[in-house]
Amino acid sequence: MTNPVYPVERTGLLLVDPYNDFLSHGGKLFPMIESIAKDVGLLDNLRATVAAARKAGIQVFYVPHRRWQPGDYDHWDHPNPTQRLVQQRHTFEKGSWGGEWHPDFLPHDDDIIIHEHWAQSGFANTDLDFQLKQQGVTHVIVIGLLANTCIESTSRFAMELGYHVTLVRDATAAFTQEMMRAAHELNGPTFAHEILTTAQLVAALPSALPV
Repeated sequence: MTNPVYPVERTGLLLVDPYNDFLSHGGKLFPMIESIAKDVGLLDNLRATVAAARKAGIQVFYVPHRRWQPGDYDHWDHPNPTQRLVQQRHTFEKGSWGGEWHPDFLPHDDDIIIHEHWAQSGFANTDLDFQLKQQGVTHVIVIGLLANTCIESTSRFAMELGYHVTLVRDATAAFTQEMMRAAHELNGPTFAHEILTTAQLVAALPSALPV
């Protein structure tokens, strides 16, 4: 995992679940990640990563979780424990402030917003793989939340589909330090091609495109 190369035309930045419920004071899940988010500098590192990708001309893909709506999961045979909690909390509720993008991560006109995922993988039952292939992307950089659920599941799925996968250990967070350790020290090395800090990633990205 040294000297990674990210060709602009082959690289995509996957920004997973940048909702107010996760990233803003007053969000339903923010208190659960706040300590770790502060410890790793999550918001600053997300801002830096997105800004560096845009400056380099790398395509940004928004990979959002399903925004809860009345009736979601009501008659499912096998909702998982997280989906049951979403059903109870109304996490990322459609039409609510919590289900809106954090104001620092509003999509640009040329960003690609992927269909919402129902569970943890941004690929399952969405158009993410199709959109990446149509853009010629072979390398994905995965940032956002949560490190040990949607980030890990999306990244594992990307590896299975043949993509080069980069995790950014301080541009994500989780509910506990144990979950962060599992994501980056135990599980990440089994599927990720690179596990970098934000500073390492920004240094590895191509220079800005000429104006």
